[in-house]
This record gives sequence, C-alpha cells and structure tokens, in this order.
Amino acid sequence: MKHKFLLCVLWSFTVILADAQKTAPPAEQPSAQHPPAQPASTPPDDLKIVLAKMNAAATKFKSAKADFQFDNYNKDVDEHAIQNGRIYFRRNSNDVEVAIDIVSPSPKSVLYKDGMIRLYEPRIEQVTQKTVGKSKSEIEAVMNLGFGGSGDELLKSFNVTMEGWETLDGVKTARLQLVAKSDDLKKLFTKAILWIDPERDVPLKQQFFEHTNDYRLNRYTGIVLNAKLSNDVFRLKTTSKTNFLPPR
Repeated sequence: MKHKFLLCVLWSFTVILADAQKTAPPAEQPSAQHPPAQPASTPPDDLKIVLAKMNAAATKFKSAKADFQFDNYNKDVDEHAIQNGRIYFRRNSNDVEVAIDIVSPSPKSVLYKDGMIRLYEPRIEQVTQKTVGKSKSEIEAVMNLGFGGSGDELLKSFNVTMEGWETLDGVKTARLQLVAKSDDLKKLFTKAILWIDPERDVPLKQQFFEHTNDYRLNRYTGIVLNAKLSNDVFRLKTTSKTNFLPPR
C-alpha cells in the first residue's frame, strides 16, 4: 500500500495514504466531473497566447510556495479524503525540488529531491524512500503542470486543448484539458484539467481523472513567487529515533 501511495505522490502530489483518515466532504462538494467550459467556443489563438505567456513567465520562475487542499474522491464509496498543508517548489537550471508539508488530518512530509522521493510520518517515526529511476520523465511532466513549467514543456508530454477562461479567487485563469501522450502517463490518469494563471505560470487548481472514475482535485491559495526559500524547507525534520526504510 505504501508503494501505491508513493506512486500517487510522484505523479499528482495528491498525498493520500490508502489507510489515511477519511474525512467528510466539505460543505461544497466538488463534482466528479469538472464544470462545463465557459465560454463554449474559445478563439483558437487563445491557446497560443496562453502557452506563450507560460513560456515567458517560466524564464523568470525560481521558486513558489502555496497553501493547498488535496481532495481524493473515491466514487465507489462516495467519499472524499481531504488533506491540507503547504507546498514548496524550487527550480535551479534543469533541477526541481518539491517539499510538501501536510498539516491535517495527519501530519506528514513529502520531499522530492536528487532523484528520490521520501515520505516522513512523524507519528510512527518512519521515512519511506523510493528512487525515481525510469519514472523521472513522467514525474517531471506532471511537475510542469504550472509552477514554472513552460508551455513548450507542456506540449511535449500532453495533447492540450483550451476549454475557456474562468475566474478563480479573482484571477483570470485558462482552463486547459490535458491528455497524456506517453503510455505510462495514460496508465495513471485518463485526463487532467489545469486552471492556470498564465501571467504568473502557476495553477490555482488541478484535477486528475482516473480510469475508475475516481479523481484527485488540488487547490492552491496564497501563492508567493520567487521568495528566497531556506534550504531547511527541503529537508525532512526527522529525529534520532526516525527509522529510514531502504530505498526501493
């Protein structure tokens, strides 16, 4: 089960353990299907404009931090597993580092760095580790869904369709539908919807649909760009009692 959890983290950062505490759906439950596109017809040049703005913003991107809510919806039992916390991105040349601090309902930390993903569970004082290996291209393809990924990088891994413009939290976002090109990514999700602010090249929302009709919905607020992030952000806060499982 931990192995499946780590794979989920690698491609969507929706860090939900199979045995994580299930929470009741929020008062406003997200639909299993994303809202209908608005407007119904989008000028074909809009997608080119959005991708060009992402390209321009990506050249200036160094780091980002944001609050998040991850919603993992299981259709079979009609349940939502909600997790809240903070996420950090840092790009340097061709390298990217990601740190996820889950605050509730159960504290956990996830770190992607140096080709390794690590999950720290402080309640049981254990770190689970997985070497990225051959999955690196798929992982980084998902990392490029905003947070500094360029429009050109997006087109390398996905067939991209613009569904329209939508205002979220007072920000005009482009809603893009993505269908993976590689078989490996197709096995992970049937499609993804990305609500992106092309001016800053950051997503306000991401939704991943699985073959089982389950979905993962990620929402980001309080986004801060290019602030200097301490190296401590990208270290797990383990103790002398922490047990490190061998990498797999």
